[in-house]
Amino acid sequence: MDVFEALKMRRSVRVYEETPVPKEALERILEAGRIAPSASNRQPWHFIVVTDSQKRKTISRGPYAKFVTESPVVIVGCGDTKASPNWCIVDVSIALENMVLAATAEGLGTCWIGGFIEDEVRQLLEIPENFKIVALLSVGYPREKLEVGPRLRLVRPRKGLQEITSSEKYGQAYT
Repeated sequence: MDVFEALKMRRSVRVYEETPVPKEALERILEAGRIAPSASNRQPWHFIVVTDSQKRKTISRGPYAKFVTESPVVIVGCGDTKASPNWCIVDVSIALENMVLAATAEGLGTCWIGGFIEDEVRQLLEIPENFKIVALLSVGYPREKLEVGPRLRLVRPRKGLQEITSSEKYGQAYT
């Protein structure tokens, strides 16, 4: 799968099969994060792979993380604020997006999770204070048939390129 195909296929998955993620696939996903660019090549990231069901249950207590209990893997992306105080959040975000695309290429689904209880996750996973928890990434095989809950969320279409770009200055049409 080429990168544009992965970009187009990627979607946020919140319903997963129970099938475990093969270790080889998970290592390729983590490798995609490892080779991401970072400011001054400081690589201020640390990724915690959580597969334990009890830990995932604790992590799922965040406001938008309930589905994490069914995701077979959660990757916790942390940024070292000592190594890169100004750029660690951006650098970890870039690495996590590399992981999202790699997972898509592996036939796996992901969801970027920003709604978590940081203090609980920090304590549960014994994360040092100099690391900022940037985001969580659920990883697993999407269920073929998506279950529609009581609230149906409509998918918003993507804005056109002309709506989000300018040429030379804001508001001047990109041609």
